[in-house]
Amino acid sequence: MHFAGVDLAWAGRNPTGVAVLDSAGHLLQIGAARQDDAVLAMLRPHVTNDCVVGFDAPLVVTNPTGQRPAETALNRDFRRFEAGAHPANTSKPEFADGPRAARLAHALRLDLDPFTTAARRAIEVYPHAATVALFRLSRTLKYKAKPGRGIEQLKAELLRLMAGLEGLAHVTPPLHLTDHPDWTELRRQVVAAQRKCELRRAEDPVDAVVCAYVAMYAYRCPADVTIYGDPITGYIVTPTLPAGLATTGR
Repeated sequence: MHFAGVDLAWAGRNPTGVAVLDSAGHLLQIGAARQDDAVLAMLRPHVTNDCVVGFDAPLVVTNPTGQRPAETALNRDFRRFEAGAHPANTSKPEFADGPRAARLAHALRLDLDPFTTAARRAIEVYPHAATVALFRLSRTLKYKAKPGRGIEQLKAELLRLMAGLEGLAHVTPPLHLTDHPDWTELRRQVVAAQRKCELRRAEDPVDAVVCAYVAMYAYRCPADVTIYGDPITGYIVTPTLPAGLATTGR
């Protein structure tokens, strides 16, 4: 059984992070690619047998405007943690030919139904919501480059995310990262980064690890995840928000 994560760029011009875990949660592969063929080449060796692939990108989009019911429902729970999902609709150019994630999933012959018992499946996940729930955060980690965020803040927040993921080695299901040389090298690159673009190159593979872990979490602990939306209009799978989790002021 393999669990893959794809931090998918909605358009092919930007890098896509890819990570793969084995059945015990050990990291098998981590990296990035741009074009669909390259993403598929990274995934195919690991998803020929039983697998769950978590895509951080819409798999199902049918609404012509606005946001999907899944996003409305998720945002109701997670917006106060600054973890609301971006709206997806068919009027956006990136969905004119259908969602990129769906094309990749179909190319891999994965079942897209989150309720399926199929041996090989894909689910849509959302790292911001997942990390809030998994790490009991009062708000999302600010490792994404935006105006007003300096490199030291971005680096500290990305390292905080990486440390949180490494800490999952001691929970159920466990995630084992530090024994993989590519993860060690990725951490070294983040620590040494002097420019935002260097952090950006590391961000996608790290997010892909979150996606892969959520795929494993959903498979191992189905009672502890929430599926927002439905297979017809679109859905997002995330670890369930802990009861009573509070936000803090800025």
